Amino acid sequence: MPLRLFSLTYPSGRPGVGLLLLRSAVGLTAAAQGVINLSGRGDLSPSSAAAGLLATAAGPMLLIGFLTPPASVLVGLGCIASAFLSPHVEAHGVPLGRLIFLFEVGTAAAVVLLGPGAYSVDARLFGRREIIIPPRP
Repeated sequence: MPLRLFSLTYPSGRPGVGLLLLRSAVGLTAAAQGVINLSGRGDLSPSSAAAGLLATAAGPMLLIGFLTPPASVLVGLGCIASAFLSPHVEAHGVPLGRLIFLFEVGTAAAVVLLGPGAYSVDARLFGRREIIIPPRP
C-alpha cells in the first residue's frame, strides 16, 4: 500500500470548511507573493523569478485543492526561497519579512499534514467511493 501524506477521510462539514479556509488563505497568499516577486521592479534575478513562478503556479493549485500535498510543498519551498531572496523589512529590529514567510511555511506544512478536505478537487478525483457488492445468486 502506498504511503499517504494525509488522512483519506476527506472530512466534510465544519472541519471541511476549516480546511477550505486554510487552503484558501495559503493559496491566495502564495499567489499574491509570487506575483509581487515577479513584478520585481527592474532587477529580477533568475532565482527570484523561479521562486515567483513557483509560488504563482502552486498557489491556485492549493486554492482549488488540486494535488494538495505537492502544491503545499512547492508553496513552502517557494516561501523559503523568497525569505532568503527578498529584501529585509524590519520593524523595531525584528525581521518581519522572514517571519511572514516562516508563518507561510508553517501553514503550508499544516495543509500537507491535514490534507485537502471534502471541498477540493482532490476529494472529487480521489475521495470517497461507494462500493456496491452484488448479492449472491
